[in-house]
Amino acid sequence: MSDYNQDAITKDVLAAFASTPDPRLRELMTALARHIHAFAREVDLRPDEWLAGLKFLEATGQISTDKRPEFILLSDTLGLSMMVVALAQARASGQVKGAIEATEATVEGPFYWPGAPELPLGSDIGEGVPGEPAFYMGRVTDLDGAPLAGALLDVWSGDGDGKYDVQLSATPTMRARGRFRTDAQGRYWFWSIRPTYYPVPDDGPVGDMLRATGRSIYRPGHIHMQISAPGHVTLTTHLFVAGSPYLEQDAVFGKRDSLVVDFEQHPPGKAVDGREMQAPYYSASYDFRLAPAAAS
Repeated sequence: MSDYNQDAITKDVLAAFASTPDPRLRELMTALARHIHAFAREVDLRPDEWLAGLKFLEATGQISTDKRPEFILLSDTLGLSMMVVALAQARASGQVKGAIEATEATVEGPFYWPGAPELPLGSDIGEGVPGEPAFYMGRVTDLDGAPLAGALLDVWSGDGDGKYDVQLSATPTMRARGRFRTDAQGRYWFWSIRPTYYPVPDDGPVGDMLRATGRSIYRPGHIHMQISAPGHVTLTTHLFVAGSPYLEQDAVFGKRDSLVVDFEQHPPGKAVDGREMQAPYYSASYDFRLAPAAAS
């Protein structure tokens, strides 16, 4: 009788990858094979389940476009994206273990669009966008609290209906996006809208998976920020709206308590920056702390 049993299958596959010239690729492929085989053994994977999984991945690829990266959404909803983010932030700042003193990173998400216009401080990127106006302000500092002048904030969010510009048409126009540089005191300020909760795209395989497993398809209200400064680790993160629905059920596991911000409501009148507001508006304040880049 053949001794080609389960353990022998795994050993043969690992041996096949053992001569991979690139050490990192060898490490990745052997670990992947080892864990996939362990998964199959743990759940006693049936042929029909194996085939259904392959069909799911096939469908994920078929629906994906440059504006609809379904595989990123799959990674997000499995928590893999947040795991990679956490590992990357620790590695870049030279801290493999322990609390990271910098502002916490979170997922970039599938709707980042490079090339947003660089605008003067105080500009309104929410003009003409559905939603309640909101004034954002704060500072960018290093871990010691020293201001980082000229730090770049790349900002984007959905609108008050929970839609991003790239979702609105096949040839979208940028909106609710902009880049700002901090002043000499490391300060930033700009206008946008108070973001609201929204569902992740759920008309594809990932949506089917979320419904089949009884999970939420929603993300709490948040605005995206990518902050960079020379000599420091670039930070990709969100600010979450305190009290937003689904704060504890974020479909992509991106919410962090340290990133939840109170949006204070104000009556019409003169705003903090002197702008005259004809309707109620909100304000949110948050200071970002960047870690020094690890020495190479």
